[in-house]
Amino acid sequence: MNTLSYKGYTAKIEFDERDDIFVGRILGISDIVCFHADNVADMKAEFTLSVDEYIAACERAGKEAQKPVSGRLMLRIPPELHRAAINKAQAAGKTLNQLVSETLSNAV
Repeated sequence: MNTLSYKGYTAKIEFDERDDIFVGRILGISDIVCFHADNVADMKAEFTLSVDEYIAACERAGKEAQKPVSGRLMLRIPPELHRAAINKAQAAGKTLNQLVSETLSNAV
């Protein structure tokens, strides 16, 4: 996946063969922020402009711009999996948070 990052925001970049342009969308927020350009340099500029405009538009509307991630992850898992994960973490001398963080890090 091709991405760009700016001010903590990440955008997924794809090439649209039909229209012969690059298109991008900011990931990790429910607001829809998209942008496009026909070359890489302009795409980077459009991305940073889109992020800055998104933040400014939120300020003008009196709402807080969504942050891509908080660093907190809530999961619903079966109790038996939860217990097994805690047991594995404790046996390794780790917290459940450390075990899950390491596991996710290896997965992505």
